[in-house]
Amino acid sequence: MFERMISFLKDLPASGARRPHADDPRIAAAALMYHVMDADGDRQDVEWELLKKLLSEYYDVVGDELDQIVKAGEQADNEAVDLYAFTSVLKRSLDEEARKDFIGILWEIVYADGELHELEDNTLWRIAELIGVERRDRIDEKLKAAKKAPRLADTDE
Repeated sequence: MFERMISFLKDLPASGARRPHADDPRIAAAALMYHVMDADGDRQDVEWELLKKLLSEYYDVVGDELDQIVKAGEQADNEAVDLYAFTSVLKRSLDEEARKDFIGILWEIVYADGELHELEDNTLWRIAELIGVERRDRIDEKLKAAKKAPRLADTDE
């Protein structure tokens, strides 16, 4: 899997910014964000835009570099057989607080469309377990994101 991702990354056009590579936490994060966004099988523009916005803010990347990371993350997720390759990179590169923050970011993506699907919930549970975020912290982040989430029912008023 990593060999295919490395091959893909080598084919990306070079720019002034450093090129992403397989063990880059930004790519691992993008892959997991993409995976969560796609978990319910219903990708919406609001989720895609939020993914790019959060990735940009969290890793302070913009422009071509952001586009390369997003594309590399999407490609990596599409080719992955499990989540471990991505979660292991993040577990090594993020401290405990940053891992909790990342789970919060994933919850924001889940709730971007105003809904929580059971597959999204299950995916977040697995990711949190794999990166070492405690159940209580995962639920706290879920509740914070749910409070900020748009409500589709509110648009019917």
